[in-house]
Amino acid sequence: MEVLIGIARFWAQRVNWSAAKNQYVMLGVTGPNEYENNVNNNWYTNYIAAWCLRYCKESMDYVKAIDSDRFNAILQKTKFDIAEWDKWQEIADNMYYPVSEEKNIILQQEGFLDKDLRPVTSLGEGDYPLCQNWSWDRILRSCFIKQADVLQGIYFFEDDFSSEDLERNFDFYEPMTVHESSLSPCVHAILAAKLNKEEKAYEMYVRTARLDLDDYNNDTEDGLHITSMAGTWMSVVKGFGGMRMKDSCLHLNPMLPANWNSFAFKLLYKGVLITIKVAADTCVVSNPSEQTLEFFANGECVQVGAGSDYSFKLKSFENA
Repeated sequence: MEVLIGIARFWAQRVNWSAAKNQYVMLGVTGPNEYENNVNNNWYTNYIAAWCLRYCKESMDYVKAIDSDRFNAILQKTKFDIAEWDKWQEIADNMYYPVSEEKNIILQQEGFLDKDLRPVTSLGEGDYPLCQNWSWDRILRSCFIKQADVLQGIYFFEDDFSSEDLERNFDFYEPMTVHESSLSPCVHAILAAKLNKEEKAYEMYVRTARLDLDDYNNDTEDGLHITSMAGTWMSVVKGFGGMRMKDSCLHLNPMLPANWNSFAFKLLYKGVLITIKVAADTCVVSNPSEQTLEFFANGECVQVGAGSDYSFKLKSFENA
């Protein structure tokens, strides 16, 4: 709680009021895309800062409700003034988020549409990786994106956005993304799978799985990327497995890539190590425990009995 208060205080002093916009803005930041720096109003940064302010207040309300003595001790230690809550709420409620009404998309930051917008397919083989072949001045002025930025925010807060919102922004930003970060392909694989874009989902899965094996970014001499190893697992489980946790309940919405016969993974769910196997047109969830488990299969609440399996039909990329 003390750390959360420190984070919220940081964001509260990092913004400033814009009389021109009549909203709070954040100037001179670097968002997730490391090929941009010192930009104004990076959408992801503004969005997550507002979330942090709200989350800290919600967490403090929770601590106050369950342990008032501890709550008061924290207030005293951090010299917290309850009036700070009101300021956080004001900032969160009045944060500026750049958008393009014409293109109906979120803007990575103010001025992004001023760039020469073109896809990575316009680049030559000698251009990659950009950070080793271009000057930083050229990179910073270009439209090319190192890793998920707007899409990273939509990934983290997917319940805040419709599938249509995701698709418009994915179709706009992914073609300009060079994926020269180990953090990038897995996020795009998961989002592409959610959008039923099989070819792109599989392309991004392969890229994250083989990042170091094929030395995509000419940097394995510096060591391996633990992030891409984790990203490979995420691409399979959250991407093709469609796994999510919502309100402490497991959701599965799996699909099988055309060039795979099957895949399987294990999850520790409510203290039970369950196995999920996807093959042909069926997903089988195996529960080895002595308790019945409840989960959601393609949006439907179902139960898998103690020591038994539950099977359900897959959605497909074609008919999803």
